[in-house]
Amino acid sequence: MDKKTSSLIQGYIEKAKEKLSVTESLVKLKAYDDAVSRAYYAAFHAAQAVLLTEGLSAQTHQGLVNLFGLHFVKTGKVDRKFGRYLSNLKDDRENGDYEIYSAIDQEVAEKALIEAQEFVEEMDRFLKQALEE
Repeated sequence: MDKKTSSLIQGYIEKAKEKLSVTESLVKLKAYDDAVSRAYYAAFHAAQAVLLTEGLSAQTHQGLVNLFGLHFVKTGKVDRKFGRYLSNLKDDRENGDYEIYSAIDQEVAEKALIEAQEFVEEMDRFLKQALEE
């Protein structure tokens, strides 16, 4: 893997971790719509980093979910639950960001935080292994 790609991967995973930190703060502030949005973007950036290991890049949010599912979930490189997490987080973000009367409450936001934390941790592990090879 070239230096530029490695640097991009590192940048994406660092950004994912930053978004997780912000998510935790937003949950504490009871800003649930925004917490869910940041949780999704934590997973989004981690997934973009993982896609780069295969030379892939998504142009849309749905494209990210599709590429991740096709190249990492269906192939067994990552557990199926992480594909579900990414999809759930995307859907919740869209609900919180675009719906006037969103269904995002404390329970949904806390679940999003947990899923995003697990997702980013697993993708970080995956990336460490991939970058060693």
